Amino acid sequence: MLEASLAVSPVIAQTKAATIGPDAAPSTLRINGMVRTVAVAPHATLAEVLRGPLDLTGTKIGCDRGACSACTVWLDGIPVASCMMLAIDVGERSVTTIEGLSDGDKLHPVQAAFIEHDAVQCGFCTPGLVMSCAALLAQNPDPTLDDVKTATSGHLCRCGTYPHVFAATLAAATTGKG
Repeated sequence: MLEASLAVSPVIAQTKAATIGPDAAPSTLRINGMVRTVAVAPHATLAEVLRGPLDLTGTKIGCDRGACSACTVWLDGIPVASCMMLAIDVGERSVTTIEGLSDGDKLHPVQAAFIEHDAVQCGFCTPGLVMSCAALLAQNPDPTLDDVKTATSGHLCRCGTYPHVFAATLAAATTGKG
């Protein structure tokens, strides 16, 4: 009876064969439309990998606990806190960072509106806010103020520039209609 309980099931054996770590292992990520291969430690968050080996420093790490949303990026077009996701869990999904939001030198309408409406202030929370507001406009090109407030809930701006963020997002929505 004891021998039977110690036997390893085929499912567990397969899982052990696919285990990564403890050292960094090559991982292929689709970032801003480009495929990038980078050595990723199993415990590294997406935010750490973006800022570190990929040198995409527009993504900010504020709280490193998913509470401030400064690290917001898109995962298949959906805003996520990149400090709360392990890089090895991204898999085949597409990641878009603030660097990938613009089209070359042409800013995304939300980025341009943030500048025009002085929604930047110190700038630390700005990339995350821009990513959430741009995702909102991609899903809802005609948002209300309440829609913008909902899309930015969970973002912490220590400068208190929320009214400027709301105005910028609504202006970007209007610009997109023209």
